[in-house]
Amino acid sequence: MSFDEAKVRIAELVQVINHHNHLYYVLDKPVISDYEFDQLLQELISLEKEHPQLQDANSPTQRVGGTVTKSFQTVKHKYPMLSLGNTYSEEELGEFDARIRKSIGDNFEYVAELKFDGLAISLTYQKGRLVRAVTRGDGTQGDDVTNNVKTIRSVPLQLPAADYPDEFEIRGEVFMHLKQFERLNAELTQELREKGYDDEEIAEQLYKNPRNFASGSLKMQDSAEVAKRQLDCFLYFIYSDEPVAETHAESLKKAAAWGFKVSDHYKVCTNMEQVMAFIHQYDKEREQLSYDIDGVVVKVNNYRQQEELGFTAKNPRWAISYKYKAQSASTQLLKVTYQVGRTGAITPVANLKPVQLAGTTVKRASLYNADEIDRLDLHEYDTVFVEKGGEIIPKITGVDLSKRQLFSAKIDYASHCPECGTPLVRKEGEAVHYCTNEQGCPPQLKGKIEHFIGRKAMDIDSLGAETVSGLFDKGLIRTYADLYVLTYEQLIGLEFTVGEDDSLKKRSLQEKSVRNILKGIEDSKHVPFGRVLFAMGIRMVGETVAKKLAQRFQNLHNLMRASYEELVAVSEIGGKIAEQVIKFFAEDANKSLVEQLAAAGLQLEIKEEEGYERTEKLAGKSFLVSGVFAMSRDDIKKLIETNGGRNVSSVSGKLDYLVAGDKMGPEKLKKATDLNIKIITEQEFLEMIA
Repeated sequence: MSFDEAKVRIAELVQVINHHNHLYYVLDKPVISDYEFDQLLQELISLEKEHPQLQDANSPTQRVGGTVTKSFQTVKHKYPMLSLGNTYSEEELGEFDARIRKSIGDNFEYVAELKFDGLAISLTYQKGRLVRAVTRGDGTQGDDVTNNVKTIRSVPLQLPAADYPDEFEIRGEVFMHLKQFERLNAELTQELREKGYDDEEIAEQLYKNPRNFASGSLKMQDSAEVAKRQLDCFLYFIYSDEPVAETHAESLKKAAAWGFKVSDHYKVCTNMEQVMAFIHQYDKEREQLSYDIDGVVVKVNNYRQQEELGFTAKNPRWAISYKYKAQSASTQLLKVTYQVGRTGAITPVANLKPVQLAGTTVKRASLYNADEIDRLDLHEYDTVFVEKGGEIIPKITGVDLSKRQLFSAKIDYASHCPECGTPLVRKEGEAVHYCTNEQGCPPQLKGKIEHFIGRKAMDIDSLGAETVSGLFDKGLIRTYADLYVLTYEQLIGLEFTVGEDDSLKKRSLQEKSVRNILKGIEDSKHVPFGRVLFAMGIRMVGETVAKKLAQRFQNLHNLMRASYEELVAVSEIGGKIAEQVIKFFAEDANKSLVEQLAAAGLQLEIKEEEGYERTEKLAGKSFLVSGVFAMSRDDIKKLIETNGGRNVSSVSGKLDYLVAGDKMGPEKLKKATDLNIKIITEQEFLEMIA
């Protein structure tokens, strides 16, 4: 076969194989046998081997994997992957409905759709070709797992010609079918039996649940191994700068027509009663599905109404996730231990006789605080009911009094810190007990350092909790500032013990680890001021608050001198937060930390790396940016903030300016006009800051 003939035949085979992939994996309607499909695929593989220059990155042959990724590149999301607010309560669903009606009236619809229990993914297509697949990560940025996602047969690598935009993102959920999960566990069981493992050892080695298994699979380095696990993917939300549809239900139909796998388990509802009927239906039927779900997502259907409702700092106001009540099990309470957090907060933990629950082995459950122990009236060796809902750690919901041992002692809450012996204090109005030994209690000191190196803070990923603990135990670090004076000579060959009492092991730092640790520490000196402030661990100062404080005060010197009145004048900074900020910087130990961080060269002021000069031209003014502009909306919002203004997410009487672009929703425009809000163009906005 000549080169030109091979080129034509390869194009034919790609088109035919993609078509049959879609019929089999998306529509579940195969029209040829597996043997016939394999013959086509083998022909394509042979031709691509003969003519490697004709092989396309999105060829169906790439689904078998083979690419090894040493580390996953971090990619910033063009559209943030926000999480949804959760509820387990029908009453709270009613409150959600009331808020929607108060904001936009009664003329709207909901879409109720299943909440798949998998791993959120964002796929980017350009001219119909899959170019990138990124995990949710922290919502702002995630890991590029494109090579692994290409192994998922239901994800189109090349879309057939249709009316999709030149570039768009589509969000969905990667998951594993229950039968596939069971098959892989059966194969692992057989393999372990042949190696001489007993039943208890096998139980410890088995994959725990499909969700964790799918998530772990997508982060494997070898895509050929990912391909063997036969993951699947439902897609359910389209993002594009070009309008795709007017409603969410229409966009689901569009996505299916373009070739994506879209679940048909959704319903357009005209009221909350219909939504609840859908929720109850699938609560009964979920055991019959071939995959796990953990609830129902409820969204306002119309996109213009979604835009009008806007967002909070973390969640869209137009959607909510109703979570099904968790499964429960009973087991024996062995003892209660106490964990000390970085703020000194004491958390009691129930240590349990291991029990299987929702596909995982549960050995511990949270008891939250002293009030919870009193409420449960816990006694030694009680038989307790354990439930696993949305929490990472399961919780105890009750006690089986019929099995309580005679004369068993009531569990009294600890009076002293289990780590340093300091008497515990319970602050007025709070449910939590605290150890006040901030500068001497080891878990508090270690916890502050672990928080400091975290991904959302200084992002020193070459360090981990075990290494921090080892360095602390060896006396090399006492505070996070000590990280910046560590040397190669101190670290190389350093030995320390890691693990819990029942699984202790020795670890030694070798050349590569030491180099990575020191490089990670050095790189962290370029982390922006807002994240440095968050990393410092001021009580009640989370990511959003830290960013607002950084933007308002510009540098740490100004913030340290800020008065209570100046702090509470910042949007979303209340009195309690202001008190904690003042308290933190009043302590000599923290002043010393600041001096050490400054000496190390950390970013303790807002830099102008964004390329915009900071002014106060828009100080005290609020802006809503809506529509399509010559600049990106993100750049306009950044200009607003760098000139002292404030971005908001919806039209209200408190809004000063609506920056209106092309294709802006007429309802939002009408509401702004009715409220006499000043409406300006992109050019008029730029003239304001010129």
